[in-house]
Amino acid sequence: MNYLVTGATGYIGSVLVNALDNNVTILSRKHVEGRSALIFDLESEVFPFDLLKGVDVIFHLAGFAHDVSHTSDKSGTYQSLNVDATVKLAKLAVRSGVKKFVFLSSVKAGGDPPSGRCAHEQDQSLVNNIYGSTKRKAELKLLEICGKSDMHISIVRSSLVYGPKVKGNLKLMLRGIQKGWFPPLPETGNRRSMIHVDDLVKAILLVAEDKRANGEIFIATDGTPHSSREIYNAMCGVLGKSIPKWSVPKTLFDIASLASPRIAYKLNKLLGDECYSPAKLEALGFKAKKALKDMNETDF
Repeated sequence: MNYLVTGATGYIGSVLVNALDNNVTILSRKHVEGRSALIFDLESEVFPFDLLKGVDVIFHLAGFAHDVSHTSDKSGTYQSLNVDATVKLAKLAVRSGVKKFVFLSSVKAGGDPPSGRCAHEQDQSLVNNIYGSTKRKAELKLLEICGKSDMHISIVRSSLVYGPKVKGNLKLMLRGIQKGWFPPLPETGNRRSMIHVDDLVKAILLVAEDKRANGEIFIATDGTPHSSREIYNAMCGVLGKSIPKWSVPKTLFDIASLASPRIAYKLNKLLGDECYSPAKLEALGFKAKKALKDMNETDF
């Protein structure tokens, strides 16, 4: 099989490329040393008809994801990369005879999880941010293409990813604990779903191989939700720091959230619930091999 990976130079993409065999080409805006690459900008209006010649399987990981609370000035980029480029690539894949197409989406595409339980794939609420809404638009377009073609299309909704050289809010939190400015979080009993990057890649490869995954959406987590305090404690262990016996009272965070919508948004991301069920993926035989308690210094 000949594989094409978009987003191959990103955090998840680089791990996926290493997990594949030698018949892998990456689609990139520029040359990447040591890799066979198709040089192409996914935001281009016209896709060359022979771009996907000889490709059997596409893993489409490229997309645009930044802080989704204040992104009105980036709406065009979200639409062009997360939706338009995905649709054009999938349609060209059908015309080019590509056999399989796997799209990396996000749990954000499902909207906010229902109160009191972990969300499943069929739980679809109003998506209130542009990142999640554009991922959802792309999902719907792909499922439509799947229904009209013979190409195997599967969608993986990833939860929060951790692992070696992790980026984003987890990295910021770790650095804050390391430098002493990130406060000990209260135990609120909130539940947050996560997955190690190695396990996410295994999930991506699984849905590409299993015929039952055709035309389906799968949530990927490690199966064990954690509270924000548990994540904090795990990071202390990673850093070799003793776990504080005290915490900042939850009421102080509640008061701080009244200062502005932006602060409220940040604190909700820190202490709120984001719980998702991987039961559908596990029904295909998926089982996460790594857990939060297994983290070591290489995981960040």
